[in-house]
Amino acid sequence: MPIAIEPICSPLAVDDHGTIRIGGTRVTLDSVIAAFREGYSAEEISEQYPSLSLADVYGTIAYYLRRREPLDLYLREGLARQDEAYAEIDVRHPPGSIRERLLGRSQGKRCSASSPTRT
Repeated sequence: MPIAIEPICSPLAVDDHGTIRIGGTRVTLDSVIAAFREGYSAEEISEQYPSLSLADVYGTIAYYLRRREPLDLYLREGLARQDEAYAEIDVRHPPGSIRERLLGRSQGKRCSASSPTRT
């Protein structure tokens, strides 16, 4: 008996913010492809993200391998946006200033604790 070959639907969907997510979950394409590039197998990725089925992980990897160029561009643009966001956060809240404020508070408490109290 001949087997009917059916097209496989992609497990990917784009959310309202333009982020590609997998299988109706909050797991992003970026996360799965990063793990794949690091050498993790589909089975290991599926274990890492229990909300994903093994079929969805394989489907995501297959989709990526077939459409590598536009998806690599999407991933690079995402990294650039992430870098811009981190830079903006650092400008608004310089990392050193937090440390200095905490040390200042700590030293202020020590000074007030060691000063004599009047009665």
